[in-house]
Amino acid sequence: MIGAGNIAHEHLPAWLALGVDVVVYSHAGASELVAEFAGSTAGTLEELLGSCDAVDIVTPTPSHADLALRALEAARPVVCEKPLARTSTEAKRVIEASEQAGLPLYPGHVVRFFADYAAMHDAVAAGTIGEVAVQRFSRTGSAPSAGWFHDDAQSGGVLLDQSLHDLDFARWNAGEVATAYAQESAADGVRSVQVLLSHVAGAISFVHGTWARPGTTFRTTFDVAGPGGVLQHDSAQHPAVDTDRGDEPVAEKGRGLLPAMPDESPFRTELGEFLTGLRGGPAPRVSARDGLAAICIAEAAQRSLVTGRAEPVETVEVLE
Repeated sequence: MIGAGNIAHEHLPAWLALGVDVVVYSHAGASELVAEFAGSTAGTLEELLGSCDAVDIVTPTPSHADLALRALEAARPVVCEKPLARTSTEAKRVIEASEQAGLPLYPGHVVRFFADYAAMHDAVAAGTIGEVAVQRFSRTGSAPSAGWFHDDAQSGGVLLDQSLHDLDFARWNAGEVATAYAQESAADGVRSVQVLLSHVAGAISFVHGTWARPGTTFRTTFDVAGPGGVLQHDSAQHPAVDTDRGDEPVAEKGRGLLPAMPDESPFRTELGEFLTGLRGGPAPRVSARDGLAAICIAEAAQRSLVTGRAEPVETVEVLE
Protein backbone atom coordinates (compact mmCIF):
# COMPACT_ATOMS: atom_id res chain seq x y z
CA MET A 1 0.00 0.00 0.00
CA ILE A 2 1.36 3.41 -1.01
CA GLY A 3 0.19 6.23 1.26
CA ALA A 4 -0.71 6.60 4.92
CA GLY A 5 -3.29 9.40 4.98
CA ASN A 6 -6.95 9.37 5.97
CA ILE A 7 -8.20 6.88 3.38
CA ALA A 8 -5.35 4.51 4.29
CA HIS A 9 -7.05 4.16 7.68
CA GLU A 10 -9.98 2.55 5.85
CA HIS A 11 -7.99 0.45 3.38
CA LEU A 12 -5.45 -1.06 5.77
CA PRO A 13 -7.91 -2.63 8.26
CA ALA A 14 -10.02 -3.84 5.33
CA TRP A 15 -7.05 -5.64 3.76
CA LEU A 16 -6.06 -7.08 7.13
CA ALA A 17 -9.60 -8.35 7.72
CA LEU A 18 -9.32 -10.13 4.38
CA GLY A 19 -6.20 -11.95 5.56
CA VAL A 20 -3.77 -9.99 3.39
CA ASP A 21 -0.23 -9.19 4.48
CA VAL A 22 0.26 -5.45 3.96
CA VAL A 23 3.48 -3.51 3.47
CA VAL A 24 3.12 0.28 3.61
CA TYR A 25 5.32 2.87 1.94
CA SER A 26 4.70 6.58 2.50
CA HIS A 27 6.69 9.78 2.76
CA ALA A 28 5.19 10.18 6.24
CA GLY A 29 2.93 8.30 8.63
CA ALA A 30 3.63 4.70 7.62
CA SER A 31 5.09 3.65 10.99
CA GLU A 32 2.22 5.24 12.89
CA LEU A 33 -0.34 3.59 10.62
CA VAL A 34 0.98 0.05 11.04
CA ALA A 35 1.42 0.64 14.77
CA GLU A 36 -2.28 1.45 14.98
CA PHE A 37 -3.44 -1.53 12.94
CA ALA A 38 -0.77 -4.04 11.79
CA GLY A 39 1.50 -4.70 8.85
CA SER A 40 5.04 -3.65 8.03
CA THR A 41 6.73 -0.75 6.28
CA ALA A 42 9.05 -0.31 3.32
CA GLY A 43 11.79 2.30 3.27
CA THR A 44 11.53 3.06 -0.44
CA LEU A 45 9.06 2.68 -3.27
CA GLU A 46 11.49 0.30 -4.99
CA GLU A 47 11.58 -1.88 -1.89
CA LEU A 48 7.78 -1.98 -1.78
CA LEU A 49 7.41 -2.84 -5.48
CA GLY A 50 9.99 -5.59 -5.10
CA SER A 51 8.24 -7.23 -2.16
CA CYS A 52 4.53 -7.24 -3.07
CA ASP A 53 2.07 -9.09 -5.29
CA ALA A 54 -0.21 -6.08 -5.92
CA VAL A 55 -0.22 -2.36 -5.18
CA ASP A 56 -2.94 -0.26 -3.52
CA ILE A 57 -2.51 3.49 -4.14
CA VAL A 58 -4.05 5.70 -1.42
CA THR A 59 -2.10 8.90 -1.99
CA PRO A 60 -3.30 12.40 -3.02
CA THR A 61 -4.90 12.60 -6.46
CA PRO A 62 -2.00 14.28 -8.36
CA SER A 63 0.26 11.28 -7.72
CA HIS A 64 -2.15 8.52 -8.79
CA ALA A 65 -1.15 8.22 -12.44
CA ASP A 66 2.62 8.26 -11.91
CA LEU A 67 2.47 5.73 -9.09
CA ALA A 68 0.15 3.45 -11.05
CA LEU A 69 2.53 3.55 -14.02
CA ARG A 70 5.48 2.75 -11.74
CA ALA A 71 3.61 -0.24 -10.32
CA LEU A 72 2.56 -1.50 -13.76
CA GLU A 73 6.14 -1.13 -15.04
CA ALA A 74 7.13 -3.37 -12.13
CA ALA A 75 4.51 -5.90 -13.32
CA ARG A 76 2.25 -5.35 -10.33
CA PRO A 77 -1.57 -5.23 -10.54
CA VAL A 78 -3.00 -1.96 -9.25
CA VAL A 79 -5.86 -0.88 -7.01
CA CYS A 80 -6.13 2.92 -7.00
CA GLU A 81 -8.35 5.15 -4.92
CA LYS A 82 -10.64 7.37 -6.95
CA PRO A 83 -10.12 9.26 -9.11
CA LEU A 84 -8.02 6.91 -11.20
CA ALA A 85 -5.97 9.94 -12.25
CA ARG A 86 -6.16 13.73 -12.08
CA THR A 87 -7.13 14.00 -15.77
CA SER A 88 -8.69 11.78 -18.41
CA THR A 89 -5.47 12.00 -20.44
CA GLU A 90 -3.50 10.56 -17.53
CA ALA A 91 -6.15 7.92 -16.89
CA LYS A 92 -5.92 6.77 -20.51
CA ARG A 93 -2.15 6.37 -20.18
CA VAL A 94 -2.59 4.21 -17.10
CA ILE A 95 -5.31 2.07 -18.70
CA GLU A 96 -3.27 1.60 -21.86
CA ALA A 97 -0.28 0.52 -19.76
CA SER A 98 -2.39 -1.98 -17.81
CA GLU A 99 -3.90 -3.42 -20.97
CA GLN A 100 -0.55 -3.70 -22.71
CA ALA A 101 0.90 -5.43 -19.64
CA GLY A 102 -2.17 -7.64 -19.18
CA LEU A 103 -2.46 -6.57 -15.56
CA PRO A 104 -5.61 -5.77 -13.52
CA LEU A 105 -6.35 -2.12 -12.75
CA TYR A 106 -9.22 -1.38 -10.36
CA PRO A 107 -10.43 2.13 -9.37
CA GLY A 108 -11.72 2.61 -5.81
CA HIS A 109 -15.28 3.79 -6.41
CA VAL A 110 -16.45 2.65 -3.00
CA VAL A 111 -20.02 4.00 -3.21
CA ARG A 112 -20.81 1.16 -5.63
CA PHE A 113 -20.17 -1.06 -2.60
CA PHE A 114 -22.37 0.79 -0.07
CA ALA A 115 -25.09 -1.70 0.82
CA ASP A 116 -27.94 0.78 0.28
CA TYR A 117 -26.63 2.03 -3.04
CA ALA A 118 -25.89 -1.49 -4.26
CA ALA A 119 -29.43 -2.57 -3.34
CA MET A 120 -30.81 0.40 -5.26
CA HIS A 121 -28.74 -0.44 -8.33
CA ASP A 122 -29.79 -4.09 -8.15
CA ALA A 123 -33.42 -2.97 -8.08
CA VAL A 124 -32.86 -0.75 -11.11
CA ALA A 125 -31.09 -3.55 -12.97
CA ALA A 126 -33.95 -5.94 -12.14
CA GLY A 127 -36.48 -3.54 -13.67
CA THR A 128 -38.26 -2.87 -10.38
CA ILE A 129 -39.15 0.70 -11.41
CA GLY A 130 -38.86 0.27 -15.16
CA GLU A 131 -36.43 2.30 -17.24
CA VAL A 132 -34.82 5.12 -15.27
CA ALA A 133 -36.30 8.52 -16.12
CA VAL A 134 -34.95 10.92 -13.49
CA GLN A 135 -32.29 10.51 -10.79
CA ARG A 136 -31.24 12.84 -7.98
CA PHE A 137 -28.12 12.33 -5.88
CA SER A 138 -26.73 14.51 -3.08
CA ARG A 139 -23.61 14.21 -0.93
CA THR A 140 -22.74 16.63 1.88
CA GLY A 141 -19.95 16.55 4.43
CA SER A 142 -17.22 18.54 6.11
CA ALA A 143 -14.70 20.03 3.72
CA PRO A 144 -11.40 18.13 3.69
CA SER A 145 -8.78 19.54 6.02
CA ALA A 146 -5.68 18.96 3.88
CA GLY A 147 -4.75 22.02 1.88
CA TRP A 148 -4.21 20.25 -1.46
CA PHE A 149 -7.94 19.45 -1.70
CA HIS A 150 -8.68 23.18 -1.97
CA ASP A 151 -6.28 23.67 -4.88
CA ASP A 152 -8.41 22.67 -7.85
CA ALA A 153 -5.33 22.17 -9.99
CA GLN A 154 -4.39 19.29 -7.68
CA SER A 155 -7.72 17.85 -6.54
CA GLY A 156 -10.22 18.84 -9.22
CA GLY A 157 -12.34 20.41 -6.49
CA VAL A 158 -15.72 19.17 -5.31
CA LEU A 159 -16.55 17.78 -8.75
CA LEU A 160 -13.64 15.39 -9.12
CA ASP A 161 -13.10 14.57 -5.46
CA GLN A 162 -16.58 14.27 -3.96
CA SER A 163 -19.25 14.35 -6.67
CA LEU A 164 -17.30 11.83 -8.76
CA HIS A 165 -19.04 9.10 -6.72
CA ASP A 166 -22.50 10.21 -7.79
CA LEU A 167 -21.49 11.01 -11.38
CA ASP A 168 -20.23 7.43 -11.60
CA PHE A 169 -23.38 6.02 -10.03
CA ALA A 170 -25.66 8.03 -12.31
CA ARG A 171 -23.90 6.50 -15.33
CA TRP A 172 -24.00 3.00 -13.78
CA ASN A 173 -27.77 3.28 -13.39
CA ALA A 174 -28.82 5.10 -16.54
CA GLY A 175 -26.04 4.50 -19.05
CA GLU A 176 -23.67 6.73 -20.95
CA VAL A 177 -23.86 10.49 -20.45
CA ALA A 178 -24.18 12.81 -23.46
CA THR A 179 -23.82 16.24 -21.81
CA ALA A 180 -23.11 17.85 -18.45
CA TYR A 181 -24.20 21.30 -17.26
CA ALA A 182 -22.83 22.59 -13.95
CA GLN A 183 -23.02 25.53 -11.58
CA GLU A 184 -20.99 26.17 -8.46
CA SER A 185 -21.30 28.45 -5.45
CA ALA A 186 -18.95 29.25 -2.59
CA ALA A 187 -19.58 31.40 0.49
CA ASP A 188 -18.82 31.41 4.21
CA GLY A 189 -16.73 28.24 4.11
CA VAL A 190 -19.29 26.24 2.14
CA ARG A 191 -18.69 25.15 -1.45
CA SER A 192 -21.40 23.46 -3.50
CA VAL A 193 -21.72 22.20 -7.04
CA GLN A 194 -24.83 21.18 -8.95
CA VAL A 195 -24.63 19.10 -12.12
CA LEU A 196 -27.34 18.24 -14.64
CA LEU A 197 -26.56 15.18 -16.77
CA SER A 198 -28.34 14.23 -19.97
CA HIS A 199 -27.99 10.50 -20.67
CA VAL A 200 -27.79 9.04 -24.17
CA ALA A 201 -30.83 6.84 -23.47
CA GLY A 202 -32.93 9.84 -22.42
CA ALA A 203 -32.70 9.87 -18.62
CA ILE A 204 -31.86 13.03 -16.66
CA SER A 205 -29.66 13.01 -13.54
CA PHE A 206 -29.13 15.75 -10.95
CA VAL A 207 -25.99 15.59 -8.80
CA HIS A 208 -25.42 17.92 -5.85
CA GLY A 209 -22.21 17.94 -3.83
CA THR A 210 -21.21 20.14 -0.89
CA TRP A 211 -18.06 20.69 1.11
CA ALA A 212 -19.42 22.28 4.28
CA ARG A 213 -18.03 23.63 7.54
CA PRO A 214 -16.04 21.35 9.89
CA GLY A 215 -18.26 19.10 11.96
CA THR A 216 -21.07 18.95 9.42
CA THR A 217 -22.91 15.62 9.57
CA PHE A 218 -22.13 13.36 6.62
CA ARG A 219 -25.34 12.91 4.63
CA THR A 220 -26.28 11.33 1.32
CA THR A 221 -29.58 11.06 -0.51
CA PHE A 222 -30.89 9.58 -3.72
CA ASP A 223 -34.19 9.43 -5.60
CA VAL A 224 -34.35 7.23 -8.69
CA ALA A 225 -37.65 7.41 -10.58
CA GLY A 226 -39.14 5.37 -13.40
CA PRO A 227 -42.62 4.50 -14.65
CA GLY A 228 -42.91 1.75 -12.03
CA GLY A 229 -42.07 3.79 -8.94
CA VAL A 230 -39.33 5.58 -7.04
CA LEU A 231 -36.31 4.24 -5.14
CA GLN A 232 -35.48 6.61 -2.30
CA HIS A 233 -32.89 6.96 0.41
CA ASP A 234 -31.86 9.62 2.91
CA SER A 235 -29.07 8.64 5.29
CA ALA A 236 -30.32 11.18 7.85
CA GLN A 237 -33.96 10.07 7.87
CA HIS A 238 -34.54 6.70 6.23
CA PRO A 239 -31.45 4.54 6.56
CA ALA A 240 -32.69 1.93 4.11
CA VAL A 241 -33.65 1.76 0.47
CA ASP A 242 -37.42 2.32 0.23
CA THR A 243 -39.39 1.47 -2.89
CA ASP A 244 -42.38 3.79 -3.24
CA ARG A 245 -44.81 2.29 -5.77
CA GLY A 246 -47.50 4.84 -5.06
CA ASP A 247 -50.06 2.30 -3.85
CA GLU A 248 -47.99 0.58 -1.16
CA PRO A 249 -46.74 1.81 2.23
CA VAL A 250 -43.04 2.65 2.34
CA ALA A 251 -41.18 0.23 4.60
CA GLU A 252 -39.70 1.67 7.77
CA LYS A 253 -36.46 -0.18 8.22
CA GLY A 254 -33.02 1.15 8.57
CA ARG A 255 -29.29 1.07 8.84
CA GLY A 256 -26.69 3.79 8.60
CA LEU A 257 -24.16 4.81 5.99
CA LEU A 258 -20.59 5.92 6.42
CA PRO A 259 -19.16 6.97 8.69
CA ALA A 260 -21.15 4.81 11.14
CA MET A 261 -20.82 1.59 9.09
CA PRO A 262 -22.86 -0.72 11.36
CA ASP A 263 -22.54 -3.55 8.84
CA GLU A 264 -19.43 -4.70 7.02
CA SER A 265 -17.27 -1.81 5.91
CA PRO A 266 -17.91 -1.04 2.24
CA PHE A 267 -14.15 -0.76 1.88
CA ARG A 268 -13.82 -4.37 2.97
CA THR A 269 -16.55 -5.35 0.51
CA GLU A 270 -14.83 -3.39 -2.25
CA LEU A 271 -11.32 -4.68 -1.58
CA GLY A 272 -12.66 -8.21 -1.12
CA GLU A 273 -14.15 -8.07 -4.60
CA PHE A 274 -10.89 -6.66 -5.96
CA LEU A 275 -8.96 -9.44 -4.21
CA THR A 276 -11.17 -12.06 -5.83
CA GLY A 277 -10.45 -10.49 -9.20
CA LEU A 278 -6.72 -10.37 -8.53
CA ARG A 279 -6.83 -14.08 -7.75
CA GLY A 280 -8.46 -14.85 -11.10
CA GLY A 281 -12.10 -14.77 -10.01
CA PRO A 282 -14.97 -12.76 -11.51
CA ALA A 283 -14.27 -9.18 -12.53
CA PRO A 284 -15.31 -6.56 -9.94
CA ARG A 285 -18.42 -4.44 -10.45
CA VAL A 286 -16.26 -1.42 -11.36
CA SER A 287 -13.63 -1.36 -14.10
CA ALA A 288 -10.78 0.94 -15.05
CA ARG A 289 -12.85 2.24 -17.95
CA ASP A 290 -15.63 3.09 -15.51
CA GLY A 291 -13.05 5.14 -13.64
CA LEU A 292 -12.09 6.91 -16.85
CA ALA A 293 -15.74 7.54 -17.79
CA ALA A 294 -16.41 9.20 -14.42
CA ILE A 295 -13.43 11.52 -14.92
CA CYS A 296 -14.68 12.41 -18.42
CA ILE A 297 -18.09 13.34 -16.99
CA ALA A 298 -16.45 15.47 -14.27
CA GLU A 299 -14.27 17.20 -16.86
CA ALA A 300 -17.32 18.06 -18.98
CA ALA A 301 -18.93 19.54 -15.87
CA GLN A 302 -15.74 21.50 -15.15
CA ARG A 303 -15.78 22.92 -18.68
CA SER A 304 -19.42 23.84 -18.18
CA LEU A 305 -18.49 25.92 -15.13
CA VAL A 306 -16.30 28.00 -17.45
CA THR A 307 -18.51 28.21 -20.54
CA GLY A 308 -21.90 28.45 -18.82
CA ARG A 309 -23.45 25.90 -21.16
CA ALA A 310 -23.94 22.15 -21.34
CA GLU A 311 -20.76 20.44 -22.49
CA PRO A 312 -20.43 17.11 -24.35
CA VAL A 313 -18.98 14.17 -22.46
CA GLU A 314 -16.11 12.38 -24.14
CA THR A 315 -16.78 8.76 -24.98
CA VAL A 316 -14.48 6.11 -23.51
CA GLU A 317 -15.29 3.35 -25.96
CA VAL A 318 -12.01 3.78 -27.84
CA LEU A 319 -8.79 5.01 -26.27
CA GLU A 320 -6.58 7.19 -28.47
